[in-house]
Amino acid sequence: MKIQKTTLASSLLAACLSPPAHADENLFGYVNGAEPLPKGALEIYEKLTLRSDKGRGEYTAWDSVTEIEYGLTDKLAVIGAIEALAIDTEGLVIDGYLPGDNSYGPRASGVEAYLKYNFLSPAKSSFGVSMLTALRYAWRDPHSGQDKDTINFEEKLLLQKYFLDGQLIWATNLGIEATHAERHAIDNLPEGFDWPTDPEMEIELIGASGLSYRFAPSWFLGAEVLWEEEHETEVGLERWSLQGGPTLHYGSQKWWATFSWLPQIKGGGEKYPDQPDMGLHLIEKTEQEYRLKVGINL
Repeated sequence: MKIQKTTLASSLLAACLSPPAHADENLFGYVNGAEPLPKGALEIYEKLTLRSDKGRGEYTAWDSVTEIEYGLTDKLAVIGAIEALAIDTEGLVIDGYLPGDNSYGPRASGVEAYLKYNFLSPAKSSFGVSMLTALRYAWRDPHSGQDKDTINFEEKLLLQKYFLDGQLIWATNLGIEATHAERHAIDNLPEGFDWPTDPEMEIELIGASGLSYRFAPSWFLGAEVLWEEEHETEVGLERWSLQGGPTLHYGSQKWWATFSWLPQIKGGGEKYPDQPDMGLHLIEKTEQEYRLKVGINL
């Protein structure tokens, strides 16, 4: 009887200290983990992001991304995604970005394809390393909701490490994104409003890091930070921003959910006329971002 009790206690302790139940379980809202999805595994994710407040007027945008991930091998996974956008803007006009008030419910806005290749698994090695390659095409501008053709190519290095037998998890991403964009012409623009339709080329540098701690079985509490800076062909450094905030994650055997709040801490670059002096970048970014991610193991 004593041996059985000891075995049961050891099993419960191992379950509490083990890494997340799913290989590609997302502990963070913005930081990607390096752990690969096993061969033959299939998961579906829904990522819903609320972006709000540009300092003046009214601005709210909802981004929806529905992803399906499949493990081709134990090291290589393929991911396909469909995007949708809902937007509500009022009382704010910004040259080249917001031509006027606009409001509509969810509309299809883009498609994405990813390849995730794992070099070292954090669960099997002392350190996890993966590479994420993404190609995206969008036909709606995420800032104004107007028609705009955008092609993005992104390469991202994913790093991850377990501490305290998996109770504490650290992940970091370093990436570069190249963008080609072209706005569609708009009729009845405000007098003197600048809405360039020439093709644009941009390079964005991305750095993100997060730390998450399991405080109860299946529950993780953590924090993450996101740095972005964008360089445009004609103006050089166009914008930069630093965001950071808490994350809360729950994972069961068949599904998981993550909620994150990532307000803008500091930002700079281009400003719109009469922008409040808040030390933030509020043309392409907002003051607040909230994200809910849900994953289902099929």
